[in-house]
Amino acid sequence: MPNMIPGSEAQNERYAKQVLFRGIGAEGQRALGTATVAIVGLGALGTVIADTLCRAGVGTLRLIDRDFVELSNLQRQTLFTEADAQERLPKVVAAARRLAEINSTIALEPLTRDLHAGNILETLQGADLVLDGTDNLETRLLVNDACLKLGIPWVYGAALGAQGNAMTIIPHETPCLRCLIADVPPPGVMPTCDSEGVLAPVTGIIGSWEAAEALRLLSGQPPREGVLLLDVWHGETRVVELDRRADCPACGGTYDYLTGERTTFTTSMCGRNAVQISPAEERQISLEALEARLARAGEVTNNGFLLSFVVDGAELVLFPTGRAIVKGTTDEALARTLYARYVGT
Repeated sequence: MPNMIPGSEAQNERYAKQVLFRGIGAEGQRALGTATVAIVGLGALGTVIADTLCRAGVGTLRLIDRDFVELSNLQRQTLFTEADAQERLPKVVAAARRLAEINSTIALEPLTRDLHAGNILETLQGADLVLDGTDNLETRLLVNDACLKLGIPWVYGAALGAQGNAMTIIPHETPCLRCLIADVPPPGVMPTCDSEGVLAPVTGIIGSWEAAEALRLLSGQPPREGVLLLDVWHGETRVVELDRRADCPACGGTYDYLTGERTTFTTSMCGRNAVQISPAEERQISLEALEARLARAGEVTNNGFLLSFVVDGAELVLFPTGRAIVKGTTDEALARTLYARYVGT
């Protein structure tokens, strides 16, 4: 629990400039101090969000991520250091340590957890707000289902290359993520940051936008409407209006991702040191197009029947239906991470 008495001289000094801002004020600051925010994903977006809300005095931050710190993270993931990467610390552990040094008056709940349909409701239960720091669409649609079912507002954000987008979702009031994106495209179709790259400025802006929206909502302000579209390389920003879809299954109370009907299925392959990943719906993908994209990130071979991609000490064997075998590990969470990074979900 926070260990600084609300209204104390030290707290007044810490948040003085924020309280002076009319949109928050003393009442809003008290609301921030009693709020619980779940941040799903502690990567480029999540670290910016967590750092900002920690400094803003949000009472409890629930940090959720399945991954560990690597050297390649340091270009844009602002809470981590070279020492964290050398120790291969879980991201939530490294983030919690740094956040505790920044603000010892808030509560931190680090959860090294691979979110799936079986644990997401329990994980998000009790949060006042959920913020998106994830790196794949399937998890975002799962979060969308869970938040709509639980009635928790959440803020979607994504960044790739120099472009980013974000929107705020109030369950059963505003359009939800499936109003914007009906379903996950076939594997290998969507680019990922591990194949296309990502600039730190765009993740910083989108993460800050999400954090600003969190401050608005938690201090009692209405959500911003529409979908933010941003291109930092060309200096372009616009907001696009979005209406609720009459045929949106999630808005109608059908949670396909939450029930597992549309989520990727993984299973450890006995005696083979490998994990099989099967998309919820098998659809033909172009191995040639995937080969061209992955060639920039690792060693790729394609015999026309399957594609082999070697990276990070593991081998991903991709079939034309999107099914994959990740060789070199029996860790299903790691296998899903590699699949999401390089194939995309």
